[in-house]
Amino acid sequence: MEEGFNSPLDVKDELKNQETNIEYDKDTKLEQDQQIKTKRVATLDAFRGLTIVMMILVDKAGGAFPRIDHAPWNGCTLADFVMPFFLFIVGVAIALALKRIHNIKYAVKKIMLRTLKLLFWGILLQGGYSHAPDDLSYGVNMKFIRWCGILQRIALVYCIVALIETFTTKLRPTTLTPQRLAIFTAYKWQWFGGFVAFFVYMITTFTLYVPDWSFVDHINGDEPRRYTVICGMRGHLGPACNAVGHVDRQVWGVNHFYSHPVWRHLKECTFNSPGEGPFREDAPSWCRAPFEPEGLLSSISAILSGTIGIHYGHVLIHFKGHSERLKQWVSMGFVLLTIAIILHFTNAIPINKQLYSISYVCLTAGAAGIVFSSLYILIDVWGIRTPFLFLEWIGMNSMLVFVMAAEGIFAAFVNGWYYEDPNNSLVHWIKKHVFVNVWNSERVGTLLYVIFAEITFWGIVSGVLHKLGIYWKL
Repeated sequence: MEEGFNSPLDVKDELKNQETNIEYDKDTKLEQDQQIKTKRVATLDAFRGLTIVMMILVDKAGGAFPRIDHAPWNGCTLADFVMPFFLFIVGVAIALALKRIHNIKYAVKKIMLRTLKLLFWGILLQGGYSHAPDDLSYGVNMKFIRWCGILQRIALVYCIVALIETFTTKLRPTTLTPQRLAIFTAYKWQWFGGFVAFFVYMITTFTLYVPDWSFVDHINGDEPRRYTVICGMRGHLGPACNAVGHVDRQVWGVNHFYSHPVWRHLKECTFNSPGEGPFREDAPSWCRAPFEPEGLLSSISAILSGTIGIHYGHVLIHFKGHSERLKQWVSMGFVLLTIAIILHFTNAIPINKQLYSISYVCLTAGAAGIVFSSLYILIDVWGIRTPFLFLEWIGMNSMLVFVMAAEGIFAAFVNGWYYEDPNNSLVHWIKKHVFVNVWNSERVGTLLYVIFAEITFWGIVSGVLHKLGIYWKL
């Protein structure tokens, strides 16, 4: 999976902030320590853990099961829910963590510091420096470094949404009026920020002129070859001439894109669609082009995912009854799903993860709201917590699991100890002899390897670390 987090608020801080207050200086510490602690909502960690599990599953098993890998262009698969689910829970966490701010300057400093940390780790892990897990080399040619990525997008969304929440702290109500839409009007500035992002994205997408462009293919073939893509149009939502790609080409340069975009799985590009395969002889030139799925304009649209998430967090803060919370959450979830279905099936705005279209925002945010509500009913309302403990543990240490498992850093470390040949390592031996050969199936063996050697293993590790009180602090 080309994308790939944790909420930017480190888990250790979140555990503290949901019980008392976030960000305090020495003068207010005594006052805040005396405040009444509130019950922790376990669903937050479980939802985050579920998202990490989804990421590992589609990352490691997507090659064997193309149907769960990213949709080549229009449409939505399991892998396409991972990024917006992260942004959704980031928004929920921001609302809870910043529900009381006594020192705005200090809060802004912490927000900016965490944003920079996310950017650093994003570039390090997905910029091309790390070649984990199978390639034991490291280093990146700065001419081709990838500036964008999963953590970079999360950093942008987190920074914008958290700063709006911080600077509007004095405008927040302590209680809501009985009006039906009071929760929306009480946080109108957060919604205003989301709608600004919406209008910027929509106006740019449908009015920006996209000229012809060219690129040099450095990957496919023995010698680099230049191709030209003919465009000269506006409002195009296909792979070749969309405004999302044009903006990124102007800002970052085509050499700094993700070099294996999922659109290569389209029928126009390969006979193996929706899986990966060699290019067709009559494949259009753009099939070989790089594309940035976490680019600038699509990340502006992604701010809406964080805005919807922070709304769910506001509901959690202001509505104390389970039925009141669920009424707000479920109704909004179904409204968003309805909007997405109408936009997609009328061909007005197709659901598209690569462009982060508005219909995609509505579909994934609505789905996140329904899943979050379902977990809330099971875990926090009915108290069925034991079956979901491993999700909670992973969610509490999601940054660690993301880096070590989803990004393959731990597997790369193990692969570094091999016998005679790099393929003779413990990781490769376990996958081949314990899973693939036993089941005599590459697909089944891969799936079971991911479930037991990746997901279950890191669930146990996260549980042990939780018992020891050890968390990745970002």
